[in-house]
Amino acid sequence: MSVLIGILIPFIGTAFGALMVYFVKNKISRRLEIIILGFAAGVMMAASIWSLIIPAIEMSRGITWLPASIGLLVSIMVFFLIDYLLNKRKIKKEKKLDRMMLAITLHNIPEGCAVGIIFASYMLYHNVTLTACYALSVGIAIQNIPEGLIVSLPLKNKGMSKTKAFIYGIISALFELLGAIITLIFSSIVSVILPYLLSFAAGAMIYVIIVELIPESTEDNKINTIGFIIGFMIMMILDVALG
Repeated sequence: MSVLIGILIPFIGTAFGALMVYFVKNKISRRLEIIILGFAAGVMMAASIWSLIIPAIEMSRGITWLPASIGLLVSIMVFFLIDYLLNKRKIKKEKKLDRMMLAITLHNIPEGCAVGIIFASYMLYHNVTLTACYALSVGIAIQNIPEGLIVSLPLKNKGMSKTKAFIYGIISALFELLGAIITLIFSSIVSVILPYLLSFAAGAMIYVIIVELIPESTEDNKINTIGFIIGFMIMMILDVALG
């Protein structure tokens, strides 16, 4: 039950953001969004290090850094390829809004994979605490809140009903939940490659941080940095003190 709740937390974050379409007239404060994005980036970066990369190294045998390095490199290459294919597939009829929704939906998948992998590590090896698993889920959920709104609000502003716009936000969240479930099942079956999967998930998280979260919050570097440091420290303390 605790694992089920954990993998549902990021889905709830996106759903909550989409639900805001019923209450927000235009958009959330840009200043608040920057703080949220910076905080989420800090949480996700610390989680990538202490909850994913370090456990991957600790459970490896032989050249202990090799599985983590391979997982990181493969992850980055995969998501570079995904971005390349998305950018190459520019069709004139394709609207910017559609591309934005597609990008958010696709990047929800690796986040779901990261959640599934860390819970699999907790269940199979017990080298990650349940608290660290929940902290990662909460960190992703926090940065999912504005994303859910980003999906739903433009649709409402284009004339779609609030309910339909909310449903589209939920659909984008379902891909994250699906990624977590599939990865959790896959990891439990092929536990021997879990170090590679952990570092692969870390690479996916770092990619999202560098490519999406940081660029989206650089308008005010001071607020962004404060949010990042606070998020990083909270996640670091949770991992180290409760690990």
